[in-house]
Amino acid sequence: MSNCADWRPSATQPRLLARAALLRSARGFFAERQVLEVDTPLLVNAPVSDVHVHCARVRLARVSAPGGAPAELFVHTSPEYAMKRLLAAGSGDIYQICHVARGFEYGRLHNPEFTLIEWYRQGFTLAQLMEEVEELVRQLLGAAAHGRGSERVSYRDAFLRELQIDPLTASLAQLAAAAAPLGLRPLTDATPRDEWLDLLMAARVGPRLGRKALTFIHSYPASQAALARLDPQDERVAQRFELYCEGMELANGFHELADAGQQRARFGRDNDERRRRGLPVAAADERLLAALEAGLPDCAGVALGLERTLMLASGASHIDEVLAFPTARA
Repeated sequence: MSNCADWRPSATQPRLLARAALLRSARGFFAERQVLEVDTPLLVNAPVSDVHVHCARVRLARVSAPGGAPAELFVHTSPEYAMKRLLAAGSGDIYQICHVARGFEYGRLHNPEFTLIEWYRQGFTLAQLMEEVEELVRQLLGAAAHGRGSERVSYRDAFLRELQIDPLTASLAQLAAAAAPLGLRPLTDATPRDEWLDLLMAARVGPRLGRKALTFIHSYPASQAALARLDPQDERVAQRFELYCEGMELANGFHELADAGQQRARFGRDNDERRRRGLPVAAADERLLAALEAGLPDCAGVALGLERTLMLASGASHIDEVLAFPTARA
């Protein structure tokens, strides 16, 4: 007879009920707007190339790739690639609520497996998508949204406001000086500036954002565009935003890049950086690139973290409190 002491779920019944209510509320939100719910595979053929996102690898028994080699698949870190293939095939506006998995992520705000609400709106500008994200988040937060303001702040202005430095022009020495109060020096003079910026955003800027407001940070540096378009008015920045509330990042949105050539070049640059860091090289998703070549509709898309939203709505202080079975106890 097993005597394992941690068999019980982490989340209490009230929080399980709260999660179910958030899911119903989200589905109702999209139904009202005639956004189609879709379902895409958990296991995919190509990993993401982003150096900050780590895919879990899977080998399935009795499955062979062409040529007889064992089939290596990946657990998706986002349904983005597959959803864009649906968009290119004529799906119209779509959303999905799904589990994703990312390696090396565990802490107060991180669990390796978590839930995303991801959606794409054709013809939307980034500003329109931010408005819709705010509507949904306020609906999901319920009473926790009462009295909260709303602000839109550029990435540059957020750094100027919080650290008094311009992230687009600051020298590496200035960025290192801004990181000095952290009491550690994990980076070197040879470290790319984006690593300094990521450190400062994660440790000094981000935790100060969204206090008593829903704060959208937009116009990220072009080097951090990921799958977003560059701003035609200022190609130093990308048409990308993140939503913060109480120092917590809740959502990440793009005006989606539709140029297959640009996307292939970005995959190549990501892999150059992966080699520099000693990370596995990520094969480009040729099906995504083919979909972009066929024609991705002009659209904006966003992914919202369900568990973090539930943490704010329910007053939880650790993500484990809103998960029935955190990965450590799965």
